[in-house]
Amino acid sequence: EGPLAELYRRRLIEWRRQPTVVRVEKPTRINRARALGYKAKPGFIVVRVRVRKGGLNRPRPRSGRRPKRMGVYGYAPHKSTQLRAEERAARKYPNLVVLGSYWVGEDGVHKWYEVVMVDPHHPCIMSDPERNWVHGFYRQVKYGSRIRRVLEKLGSEGEE
Repeated sequence: EGPLAELYRRRLIEWRRQPTVVRVEKPTRINRARALGYKAKPGFIVVRVRVRKGGLNRPRPRSGRRPKRMGVYGYAPHKSTQLRAEERAARKYPNLVVLGSYWVGEDGVHKWYEVVMVDPHHPCIMSDPERNWVHGFYRQVKYGSRIRRVLEKLGSEGEE
């Protein structure tokens, strides 16, 4: 309940009024962005994405039917909110590659993630020997999607 809590509260109020996918000037958590490969140079973009919390809450049908056929229960989301945020950003910017994402905030209804993206065809990226691997990486399946499809052996989920 100090100055940081007040800053966080003010940020959430501002973010709620913004669109779902917003390009931001610089990362909110610079240490996480740099850990994912972000550099403050042309070709790198940070996008803040808002995702609704919770599972697939289906509205209950108004017209009559037996409960089994209502289709209200038993729908579990197979994607994490973070993966949904990354996919949303990738749809908005189809020419960019998602490097990764990290949590920046949440309230009772939404979660916000910042997604680090890079332009694989930007001259600054193509000429940088440490970054030009992105150019060939463009069409590969990302790690989060591989876990969801049980292609990666991770914990008990990989034993199916």
